[in-house]
Amino acid sequence: MLQIRDIIWGLLFIGCAATIQVQITPTQGEISVGESKFFLCEVVGDAKDIDWYDPSGERILPNRPDIFVSRSDEATSTLTIYHANVDNAGIYKCVAKNGDKEAQATVQVKIFQKITFQSAPSPQEFSEGDDADIICDVVSSPPPAIIWKHKGSKIQVAKDVRFRIMGNGHLQIRGIKKTDEGMYNCEARVMARGEIDFRMIKVVVNVLPTIRARQSEVNATADVGNSALLACDADGFPEPTVTWAHNNIVLETGDKYSLNEDGSELVIKDVKKVDEGDYTCIAKNKAGEKAEEVSLNVFVQPKITYLNNQTASEFDEKVILTCEASGDPTPDISWSFENRVFTEGQQASWTRPDKYESLDRNIVVRSHARVSSLTLKNVQFTYAGQYLCTANNSIGQDNQQMYLEVRYAPKILGPVTAYTWEGNPANISCEVEAHPGASVVWFRDGLQLPSANVTNTKIYNTPTISYLEITPESQNDFGSYNCTATNVMGTESKEFLLIQAEVPSSPEIQQVEPFSSTAVVEFEEPDSMGGVPIIKYRVEWRLPGQAWNGRVYDAEEDTTRITIVDLKPETTYEVRMSAINGKGEGERSPASTFKTEPVLSSETPPPIAATSMARREPSAPKLEVKVQNRGNSLKVNWIKQDDGGSPIKHYLVRYKAKHTSHWKPEIRLPNGSEYVVLSGLDWNTEYEIHVVAENQQGKSEPGILSFRTAIEPTTIPDAMDGVSGLGTGAIVGILIVVFFLLLVGVDVTCYFLNKCGLLMCIAVNFCGKAGPGAKSKDIEEGKAAFTKDESKEPIVEVRTEEEHIPNQEGGGPTEPNETTPLTEPDGKAVKDDNTKGETEVKNATTEVKTVPNEAPQTNGNESKA
Repeated sequence: MLQIRDIIWGLLFIGCAATIQVQITPTQGEISVGESKFFLCEVVGDAKDIDWYDPSGERILPNRPDIFVSRSDEATSTLTIYHANVDNAGIYKCVAKNGDKEAQATVQVKIFQKITFQSAPSPQEFSEGDDADIICDVVSSPPPAIIWKHKGSKIQVAKDVRFRIMGNGHLQIRGIKKTDEGMYNCEARVMARGEIDFRMIKVVVNVLPTIRARQSEVNATADVGNSALLACDADGFPEPTVTWAHNNIVLETGDKYSLNEDGSELVIKDVKKVDEGDYTCIAKNKAGEKAEEVSLNVFVQPKITYLNNQTASEFDEKVILTCEASGDPTPDISWSFENRVFTEGQQASWTRPDKYESLDRNIVVRSHARVSSLTLKNVQFTYAGQYLCTANNSIGQDNQQMYLEVRYAPKILGPVTAYTWEGNPANISCEVEAHPGASVVWFRDGLQLPSANVTNTKIYNTPTISYLEITPESQNDFGSYNCTATNVMGTESKEFLLIQAEVPSSPEIQQVEPFSSTAVVEFEEPDSMGGVPIIKYRVEWRLPGQAWNGRVYDAEEDTTRITIVDLKPETTYEVRMSAINGKGEGERSPASTFKTEPVLSSETPPPIAATSMARREPSAPKLEVKVQNRGNSLKVNWIKQDDGGSPIKHYLVRYKAKHTSHWKPEIRLPNGSEYVVLSGLDWNTEYEIHVVAENQQGKSEPGILSFRTAIEPTTIPDAMDGVSGLGTGAIVGILIVVFFLLLVGVDVTCYFLNKCGLLMCIAVNFCGKAGPGAKSKDIEEGKAAFTKDESKEPIVEVRTEEEHIPNQEGGGPTEPNETTPLTEPDGKAVKDDNTKGETEVKNATTEVKTVPNEAPQTNGNESKA
């Protein structure tokens, strides 16, 4: 083929050597916009110049950027169109010249537009309810056909009037819904070229926020450090952002406010009254914004803002106390003084002030909004003191005190009589109330005390009381004494009487309740106390026609029953009483007769005539404690009370440490026992002890006593060091000397007391002294009788009668005051018989018991000391 072609061109060259021929390859061309393409111009013949001309007929210069012309050799030239656009379309011409010879060829260049999406953004967002215009701008030449698809199907605009394809190819959706959201396909087609292209566009439908306040009103209390929480909940798409505003100012997290992560909760710190108002919760997203108001109501606790002390004088027409208070709601204000409360009936207002008026019309309360006044008319000295103003509202209350000072003349108070007797000091009390304080002066018959003529008086002063102590020496010292008090407001005087005291009248015995070995005497107090309190009662009893036995009992408050003990069963007794005050002992009451009940045994049923009182449990023993030499051992004594009509069988004792619940084993003691010794107790521990008496009828209530053991002693280091410093030999020597001296002392004692021992033996054998068989002729008065065996002296136990009498209720006399004597009356000494070793002069007896050592007792008697 090449050979044929060369032959043809050769022939043409030979035949046309005189002409020039031009050919463009390719002969026509189509270029897509933006593409590049070149054309080759081949010249047959000798051509000096080869030029290209654009569609406008202008020669294409070599330096054009969009169209480039280059000559490869003598016979060819190339035209290159870079990035073609529609303006490059047209007929291009290639011209070859050689002198006057010229040849040319043309080529038709067509520029076409491929499918190009100029604007098809994704995603495209719209607000719900808007008419959405989904943009899809596409160009081509010729113009393309646009088809819209959704969810894989072509949109049929004829079936849904909400959809419409616009002239520019856009898709319009009227009143777009959230359900219209999704992926849309914009497809472009050019039928002439069979060209097709598409773009997927995401359509997002935004929903306008909805907002709801959790509470439309929030209440808070100011000035107490509390915080207030305002909250709202917002929905929408996309998720809305929430902000808060107050007074058109957007609030941010800081010292005053704090917001949670999504902004739905606003915390207002340390709420004040100025924080009150409306707060706006704003929810905003791409679809728009919504707002909701939340009201903050700030309440304020009451606070008293004005209250001052006042001063007035007695008998002033009036004094006004004023109290002002703030708070929201407006507080109610009330006044109180001691136990009296003055208050308003209802909340006061500017248009209707409240008013309270006391029954005597001397106290008036008026309230006007936040101000209350307390008016005291006809001022009295008793109005002085602390007044309390209280402000109340639904949030809380506040109160403050103010002091009303009332200046008044002295007022003398207290009893005007005092009782005593000659030689016994007495106090007359002049109690003075005055403001300012008053000076007090005492007078007797116009003479100021104390004076040179009066030496038996003393004056003691306290801020409010002046005491005049008088020790009467004769009847002349009794009578009237004047107390005069003076201050700047005035003077007050009062007469006091010092009266000679008398002994009390006799008590009245109401009845006697007898038992087998005890009796309960019920009585009424004397009609006349003699002017001074009764401090003791004397109870005496006896067998008819015999000597009186008795005891003295302390007069405790409301004492109307006394129990006498150690009586014989089924025996008739007489009993009488007398009362004792500071002046002395009064008259004895008439004797009352009673008979004790018989003793009931377990084998013998009670007689038909026996009363129910004879068949009951005994009364609880009365306990008292005494610390032994060792601090962790105690002796607990008890006094037998009423036996309930049957003999006491035994006593039951139990005890425990108070901090534990475990009781020590019960101790059973026989009838007649009067004490128990508890040893080995814990140091410094509080114990509780119960003692129960039991007879045939049952157990008594326990007598209960609490006590604490001593603190454990510690060894004194110095003493221990001194002992340890002695040698062993020295200690042994000291012990031998002490033992020898002890033997000598015992032997001397035996010689003089029992006529025996080493010294007695020496005296008999060497000095001719009488032996122990000699009968002593000097019998000491008050001793027991001798035993028949004269070689043995009797063992003597001496006890006073009072030591046998239980139920002693000892105690010191009542401490005297200004109306009681300060000393016992002369010659009328009163002693508590419960104290061992002290007996009454009249009734004390000594019981002597003789207990033989070996020989049987042949003689014994009782002698009264």
